[in-house]
Amino acid sequence: MSLAPTTRVSAAQTILSGLSASLVGIGLARFGYTPLIPPMIDAHWFPASEVVRLGAANLAGYLIGALVARTGGARIGNATALRSAMLAVTLSFLACAFPLSVAWFFGWRLVSGVAGGIIMVLVAATLMPHVPAARRGVTSGAIFLGLGLGIAGSGTVVPLLLGFGLRATWIGLAAIAAAFTAASWFAWPPSVAIARAAAPGAATGPGASRRKVSMLYAQYALVGVGVVPPMVFLVDYVVHGLRAGTHLGALAWVLYGVGAIAGPPLYGLLGDRIGARHTLRVVLGMQALAIVALATQHAALALGVTTIVLGSFPAGVVPIVLARVGELEPHALARRDATWSRATVVFAAAQALSGYAFSTLFDASQGNHRLLFLVAAGAWR
Repeated sequence: MSLAPTTRVSAAQTILSGLSASLVGIGLARFGYTPLIPPMIDAHWFPASEVVRLGAANLAGYLIGALVARTGGARIGNATALRSAMLAVTLSFLACAFPLSVAWFFGWRLVSGVAGGIIMVLVAATLMPHVPAARRGVTSGAIFLGLGLGIAGSGTVVPLLLGFGLRATWIGLAAIAAAFTAASWFAWPPSVAIARAAAPGAATGPGASRRKVSMLYAQYALVGVGVVPPMVFLVDYVVHGLRAGTHLGALAWVLYGVGAIAGPPLYGLLGDRIGARHTLRVVLGMQALAIVALATQHAALALGVTTIVLGSFPAGVVPIVLARVGELEPHALARRDATWSRATVVFAAAQALSGYAFSTLFDASQGNHRLLFLVAAGAWR
């Protein structure tokens, strides 16, 4: 007898496990590195160019993780793969407290990225079959709230930890990751329940048209391009582009984090109300206007509001796209998981490639932040 997935796992378990995984694997593992770049340079752990380049290791690992996630989950079970990924991030933080060499540091940053890619692909496939269809938007928003909490935490917790030293900061991040890993350890649903729930729908129901799925992949790729300039260059734009000083630069990152916390649940709720397709169109248009405003409006109030709006998008777009995948593949869990996995790979590849492309454009334009923002706005339109 197959088990109804929604009777097996409570909403609290679903949110706790998913939020913890997204916070550890992406929120902290990726965004926690940004405020650590200046202290690492000042402490002469590595040359400045190497410190910046090491930041790309996580993005490269994320792409690798997205590519291998489904195979790994099929072999050892999704829950085991997710627990292992969270443990890997915890170990990577601990290892980065000891800068033995560039290769050592690069390897562990790569590991953290691989873990993040695995988490992003498998967390939805593991948890969403246990959620009623009418609540999937708001629940996925709550799950991916961890991304926003990680971004906000990188602007608040990391500076506090730095008061105890750079090595202590990495160890502190490891302790935080370990705490969330332990708290969610027994909250994951058993993989066998997922398999039983997925089996009846795996071979029934019509599939989505190839054109619609390809269009979603293209949209998500452009989203990956568009999020990079504000995500990477926002603080530098405020500090150096607007010459507003480091204090306002730090404040801008905190406001970006506030938006990142609000984005996933807000957009998830909106997706439940008006549908993922319409929500994606509305939010893409809103974000395009916001990034144009960032490039053209310099008043403090306008800058603050714009920063919050832009911060809501990198984390908030994930539940929207996930819900859109559910709309395109409502009948077959296996096809839905495959489509989401490919979408994540496309997004990761676009983000990694555009990161290098925007860095090159930034150098070629002699630090023209506004040009980068306008290119990003064009991608979203």
